[in-house]
Amino acid sequence: MVRTQIQLTENQNRRLRDLARREGISLAEAIRRCVQRALAETTEDRAALYARAAELVGSLERPEGPSDLAENHDRYLEEAFE
Repeated sequence: MVRTQIQLTENQNRRLRDLARREGISLAEAIRRCVQRALAETTEDRAALYARAAELVGSLERPEGPSDLAENHDRYLEEAFE
């Protein structure tokens, strides 16, 4: 474990101490659990975003567009700026 120092508002400190007392854990453990929950939510959100993006792959094909865009993107970009 890594030792770190943080500053909490009085309200945050009181609520965390109450949580720790109710759960029968240390204040440090209560903070670790809250951090872990926040990190898990961020990870789940990113995973959901990637899942939605994967569902879109191939669904937005435009018949009038080039079929070799992935291979020749530099050429098409250059043409667009000419």
